[in-house]
Amino acid sequence: MHTLPVWFEIGSFAVLGLILLADLLIVIKRPHLPSMKEAGLWVGFYVALALVFAALLFLFTGPEFGAQFVAGWVTEYSLSIDNLFVFIIIMARFAVPRAYQQGVLMVGIIIALVLRGIFIMVGAVVIEQFSAIFYVFGAFLLWTAWKQSRPEDEESDEATENALIRRVRKLIPMTERYDGAKLRTTVGGKRIFTPMLIVFVTIGLTDLLFAVDSIPAIFGLTQSAFIVFTANIFALMGLRQLYFLLGGLMDKLIYLKHALSVILAFIGIKLIFHAMHVNELPFLNGGKSIAWAPEIPTFVSLAVILGTMAVAIVASLLTQRRKSVAK
Repeated sequence: MHTLPVWFEIGSFAVLGLILLADLLIVIKRPHLPSMKEAGLWVGFYVALALVFAALLFLFTGPEFGAQFVAGWVTEYSLSIDNLFVFIIIMARFAVPRAYQQGVLMVGIIIALVLRGIFIMVGAVVIEQFSAIFYVFGAFLLWTAWKQSRPEDEESDEATENALIRRVRKLIPMTERYDGAKLRTTVGGKRIFTPMLIVFVTIGLTDLLFAVDSIPAIFGLTQSAFIVFTANIFALMGLRQLYFLLGGLMDKLIYLKHALSVILAFIGIKLIFHAMHVNELPFLNGGKSIAWAPEIPTFVSLAVILGTMAVAIVASLLTQRRKSVAK
């Protein structure tokens, strides 16, 4: 397997940084509700960009790194789509004006990138120094998969959210209404915060929870911090436009959460196998230590991830079609 050239890593981050900056400037200068066509074109652009990047990885670094990126990107993209369910709920509960939802989502994406960058750096160091951490990651993903497969307790979530809002309002003076996309506004000659602050806090906490889930998942597919971070960037790029494109379709993907549960469980098992493989046990075999678990190849992981998502999407659409016909 080839090593990643330094010029390739630096060039990739420079180009991705410029694209994200341009996206941010567009949102700041022209806040608006994108049409389905506009959102679809942007999503197509970012997906095509990720595929071009994957092709470059295959070309310059070989099939192993390329397959690791595709598997990581698909996994992170799937988890990011799951984020959209939560974002839709947050926007609805806080009645964020549609014209300013792009800005809110962009801030959420920036927060997610920062948090995931920190998690990736810490994770890479821990993995290098303590390979047995894969046991912890694997067990955590299995627990997350089990939790993901259970029905959500929306009343409990809403009670927790309302408690957070009440606490924030007690600590920080705040208006009852929005003032565009502003965090602060002037009321009676005083500068006070708007409800947009609570929206950003809620999205930031949500991003933190998703980062805790997603980073161990992708480290189960690759130990390259560069691939982990770029897969996360490509998964988050275009998420803002995907929100407007799929907003009306999210309820139709009824088996998406089950697919994510299967994927997380598979990666959890893969991590535990990897830990068992790396942390060899001494056997009475001439004093040598031998690996006592198989390694699951990257291409097998990619096939499982893509196959699971395809089955979930097709099954969801067929189920919705039967329901519409029955009506």
